[in-house]
Order: sequence, then structure tokens, then C-alpha cells
Amino acid sequence: MIDIEILRIFLGETARHEGRPAYEAVVEEARSRGLAGATVLRGVAGFGADSRIHTDSILRLSEDLPVVVEIVDVPERIQAFLPRLEALLPEGLVSLSKGKGAFHLPLRVRDVMSAKPVTVSPAAPVADVVRLLLERGVKAVPVVDKGRPVGMVTGGDLLNRSSMGLRLDIHDRLPKDMQDELLRGLSATGLAARDVMTSPPVSVNLCATVPEAAQMMADRRLKRLVVVDDAGDLAGVISRSDVLRTYSRAATLPTALPCLPPALARAAADAMFRDVPACRPDTPLRQVLEMILQNPLRRVVVTDEDQTILGIVLDGDLIARYAREKHPGLLHSLARLLSGGGAPGSEWRGTAADVMHEDVITVQETTPLPEVLRIMLHNHVRRLVVSDDAGRLKGIADRDTILRLLGGRECPLG
Repeated sequence: MIDIEILRIFLGETARHEGRPAYEAVVEEARSRGLAGATVLRGVAGFGADSRIHTDSILRLSEDLPVVVEIVDVPERIQAFLPRLEALLPEGLVSLSKGKGAFHLPLRVRDVMSAKPVTVSPAAPVADVVRLLLERGVKAVPVVDKGRPVGMVTGGDLLNRSSMGLRLDIHDRLPKDMQDELLRGLSATGLAARDVMTSPPVSVNLCATVPEAAQMMADRRLKRLVVVDDAGDLAGVISRSDVLRTYSRAATLPTALPCLPPALARAAADAMFRDVPACRPDTPLRQVLEMILQNPLRRVVVTDEDQTILGIVLDGDLIARYAREKHPGLLHSLARLLSGGGAPGSEWRGTAADVMHEDVITVQETTPLPEVLRIMLHNHVRRLVVSDDAGRLKGIADRDTILRLLGGRECPLG
């Protein structure tokens, strides 16, 4: 059972909103806003503020009978609906009460989306968009014009259509002076959100099921969807993490939900890349960097001769390390490399052992996918190293591959 709120609206049957019964307008608005459900109850007798008694007696069929609209949902959605309700009611009484309930319905987008996403206008300067993304800790932002989503600016859009050069998560690890320098460069381009956004954005109705959203993401290789109501207005954003978190939690319920994808019964071995960049502890750092730059996984696993996992080297961790240790020369060189600027030079001395992390988060090949997702989400990582039961490297599982698998799209893995 979860916390719910019960919203009751007491009306007269003849109350009108824009020429139609007010109770119909309330129910339609509740449906378009994605509330869990609404019921209209027609009374047989009652009186309101005018103190006149109304009944459904055969002699008084023309009287204004009492009507109650009852809406039940989680508190945050009820509270978000109240301002709109005020605009719909010409008269009547509104009451709220708390309770406990369980929704025996398919998982809906409205239940897991971010309902109040940060947005920007089409004219917002790109530098301001990047600054906003970094401040809010998000990877994408809807572009909205008069309440309607007209585009989406993602980290990929910024890399492909502006001069940002570095991924948002890398940018976020740079010292403030380097961040400010990069933002000044973006300001100088004069680009606005409309110049870099993906338009039109791929959208999903807030009443769609989570599996439907997952399939859309898998089909289009997307990490998030804009969520709209029936009028086409922005209602929220649903991300890959939202979908995977939902599946992970739902898989722990004592009674399996019929809408869960069958692929949840599979294991890490079914959703991993087998061709993983790996090196020995004594591999020269310059060579490690070359491996990172040449592979989209942007990481190298360090193993011994028996393939036992010893550590891992990630591009973002290197940025954070050189920023923390105040090596401006190496930091600028690494930023240039990660922006596509040439190959590692002679300044890169040392070995993989000098920079690797030994506390590698791993799962075994046989780990069920719900547990893989739980570990990913708990540790805020997109990828996990996969080992056998002896700790030997077998592959890397990532969120995109898992989403495609759960969305019904088999992935050929290397």
C-alpha cells in the first residue's frame, strides 16, 4: 500500500463550464493530465449552499440533483491538479482526504516520469543551456515554446552541433577556470537552443505504459522521451534510468506484473560486450590513453596474465585526478585529447598501475538483470564490469544494451 489522496468535488448537476456539464469538464481534464482515475456519482437527494433539497423523485426530474466527482491518486499528482481544478469550477465544494491504496494497473509513464523538468526557450544561448545542465545535474533539457515542447537539447546535440568538445560529465569534472573558459567559447559562437536542438522531439503520452516507452527508446536508440498530455503540452520527461529503475523495483514484487518484459529473467551474460579493452598493470600510460580514445566505452580494464580483474582506468576519473592534483599541463592535454585533438604525446609517462582504480564494481555472468540494474542505479554508474565466479574478466554490461534487451531488441554484442 502507498500514500494516496482522495479528491472529492461536490457539484450541482446543472453546473456548467464553457457550455457543458462541469463534472464532464473535470473528468476530461483529469484524464488528459494523467490522473489514475475519476468516478462521477449522481445523488438521489441532497442540498448545497442554497439550502434547497434536491431529489430524483419522479415529480422533480427537472431539479438540480447533486453530483460528486471522486478522484484518487498519489499526493503530488493531486496537488498539481488543484490549480487547474479551480479554473474549471463555477461553484461547488472541494474536499481532500488522505488514505492508503494500491494501483492494480499497468505501469504508466506518468508514474515514473520527472513531472517538473527544467526547460529552456528556443532563444536561450547555448552557454546558458550548458550552465543550466551542469547546475541541475541533468544530461538533457526540453525546449518549450508556449507550453509545447519543440525540441530537446542533449549532451550528444551539444557535442555534434556546438563547439563544446567535451561530454557534460567530463565538463563537470573540470576546474572552474577551465569550465568558464569553455563557456566563454560557447558564448562567442552566438548559438541558441534552437540551433542545436533535436526537433521535433520524440514524445510519448503520459498515459502510455512503461514497456511502450521502453520499446520507443530501444527502437530509436534514445536515452529519454518528452512526455506530453492529450493537448500536446509538456507533462514531463521519462529517461532510460526511470525505465530501468521501474523494472528493477517491479521485479522485486512478490507477485509478478504481467506487463514486465520476459527478458528480466535473463542474466548479465546476455547483455554484455565481450570485446573489452584490457591491459596489464605495467602497460605504458600513453598506450592506455590510446585504447581509451579508440573505444566508445572510454575505459580500460586492468588484469593480470590470467585475466583476473585488478583495476580500471576511466577517462572521467583521469580528468578528476589531474584536476585534484593540480597538473594543468596534463589536464589541458587530456581535455584536448578527449575533444578529438590528436594522439597522446611524450608527456604521458607512467603505467596503468599508476592511475587505475582498484575498487572495481563488478557482477558475475550469472547475476540476474534486476540485480545488475539495482547495482548500477545504486552506484550511479552506466556500466559494470562482468566477471566469472573466479574474478576473471568476461565483459562489460551497460544501460543502453540492457534497455534494448528489455525493449525487445536483441543486440549483437562483440
